Amino acid sequence: MNYLIVEDFSGRAAPFIFPRRVDHGDMREQLPYGQVLSGGVLELGPEGFRCSGGNSELGVKARPEEDAAIIAEALRHR
Repeated sequence: MNYLIVEDFSGRAAPFIFPRRVDHGDMREQLPYGQVLSGGVLELGPEGFRCSGGNSELGVKARPEEDAAIIAEALRHR
């Protein structure tokens, strides 16, 4: 899966996860939020989420540990 972490209207990091066939730039155009903080490829392995890569068009890179923590927190059962 691909992902973007963007800053929402309250200034918090919000993750968006989408299929690899969707380009990061195309997804960015659909999001109403402000700044893109990071992005890349997301995989789920035995040790949890793994974030890597980036997108040169948007000028962002994955922040492996920070992005994985943001995504895990967003998907945590409440």
